Amino acid sequence: MNTNTTAHMNTTASTSTDLDPDRLTRGEVARTLLWSVVVISAVANMAASFSGADTWVHLVCGMVTALCGGTLAVRALRGRR
Repeated sequence: MNTNTTAHMNTTASTSTDLDPDRLTRGEVARTLLWSVVVISAVANMAASFSGADTWVHLVCGMVTALCGGTLAVRALRGRR
């Protein structure tokens, strides 16, 4: 093997990001953000319950939780195909 081929193989292997197992995918980032929003909205809804907030606060928190939970469910079901 000549040195040009070896150098090309080394730079190709080191710059390839498609096969990097430690790299986060967009799907993993989206799933983490969705779970974070679900937890935050559930805690906000609980805090609103204890503080006696208006009904619209509960409705907004519930809608956000339902939308994020539904999105997580759809993503999980699509991932099983």
